[in-house]
Amino acid sequence: MAIADKLVLQRQRHLKWPSFDRLELALMMLCGALCFGFSLSVTADIVTRTIGHPWLWLQEVTSTLFIYAIFIGAAVATRRNDHLYLTAISEAMHGTPRLVVEILIRIVVLGVAACLIWYGYQNYIRGFGSFRLPSGTPIASLYAVIPLSGALIALFTIEQLVNGIRHGFDHPEPPEEDLDIPAISPGASMGAL
Repeated sequence: MAIADKLVLQRQRHLKWPSFDRLELALMMLCGALCFGFSLSVTADIVTRTIGHPWLWLQEVTSTLFIYAIFIGAAVATRRNDHLYLTAISEAMHGTPRLVVEILIRIVVLGVAACLIWYGYQNYIRGFGSFRLPSGTPIASLYAVIPLSGALIALFTIEQLVNGIRHGFDHPEPPEEDLDIPAISPGASMGAL
C-alpha cells in the first residue's frame, strides 16, 4: 500500500471528488512536516536554553509552525469529516431529516469559513503594522494562513454539499479490516533475558 493510500482517507468517498485527493495528500504531508518542525524547534529551544545559549528566534519559528499546523490541519480535517462536523446528530437520522441536518451543518461550516476568510484577511492586512521580535518580521506572516484555511474549508465543504445532495449523505461504510492477532500459547517461553 503506497503512502498516498494511507494518507488520503477512503471513508465517505461518495462525498469526495477524486481530483481533490492530491490536494488532501499534499496538505497531510504539509501538516506532518509542520508538526515535525514544531517538535524539532521546541527541542532545539529547550537544548539551547539548557546549555545557556538560547536562540531567541526559535520561539518565532515554533509559534509560526504551530499556528500553520493548526489552520492547515483544520482544513484537512474538514475534508476528512473529522473536524467542524457534528456527526452524532446526523448519523442517528435517515432520509430527509438527515439530508436537512447535513445541509444545515455544512451551511454553518461555510459561515465559519467565510468568517475565517474575511476576518483573517483583515488581520493579515493589519499585521503589516506590527512586528515580531527579535526578527522584525511583520506579524502578518502569522495571519496569512487564516484566510487560506478558510478558503480550503469552504472548498471542501462545497465539495461535500454538492456530492451529498447528488448522492445522499447516508451511505453505509464498508467494514474496516480486522487485523489478525496470533494467539499466544500459554506454554510459550519469553526467551532468555
